[in-house]
Amino acid sequence: MFSKNVLEYLKNVKINYLNKNIVDQLLRSATSIGANYCEANNGSSKKDFINKISICRKEARETEYWVELLGKIELEKLDDLRKIWQEAHELTLIFGKVGYKSKF
Repeated sequence: MFSKNVLEYLKNVKINYLNKNIVDQLLRSATSIGANYCEANNGSSKKDFINKISICRKEARETEYWVELLGKIELEKLDDLRKIWQEAHELTLIFGKVGYKSKF
């Protein structure tokens, strides 16, 4: 599960003045993806489903952004961050496709 992978990674990040806000934002956006996906699956209508999937896509894209920024600071852990970024990117593409297909 994506959120769990991010949590596992962040447990080992030493917080400092440069990365504190980035880590907080990454944690929020990454865990929001799963929460909104659960909401989408329990949506009250097709419109509600599409809206929640759209939020999932936005949060996944935001997660990509925070991972990119953290990669500028956490240079010794770039391989792990690349894997997280790749998974966030794949989620962005998946949710984009699901949202597009659901409109028709």
